[in-house]
Amino acid sequence: MLGSFVLSTGYYDAYYIRASKTRKLICRDFDNALERCDALISPTTPAPAFKFGEKLEDPLQMYLFDVMTVGVNLAGLPALSIPCGKNTAGLPIGLQIIGPRLSDAKLLQIGRAFELETGFSNMIAPAPGGQD
Repeated sequence: MLGSFVLSTGYYDAYYIRASKTRKLICRDFDNALERCDALISPTTPAPAFKFGEKLEDPLQMYLFDVMTVGVNLAGLPALSIPCGKNTAGLPIGLQIIGPRLSDAKLLQIGRAFELETGFSNMIAPAPGGQD
């Protein structure tokens, strides 16, 4: 609804066109990077996971944990997030695998190969709150 309001009240040029141009730049940068490789690998979040319920009082921190996935979503690219390790508290660390458009099957193959090579395919995640 807010988007409709902005587009209908004279802010089309100020917001929509600028956002559209920015999105095109993000797409171009990802496309250029993916011309030279099968996939890009990055962290899923800027820090290891936090304990279940730990950030409920700080929604901004929860929001900021998505920052590493925003560009991929804006570019409309497929991405896969898998666990790749644990921090000293035993909390998971996520690995994001990003591929070019329509490379979903390739990403699943890369993710599966990583799991098999590292042994992460045999891990069972504990239930939230530590209850199994």
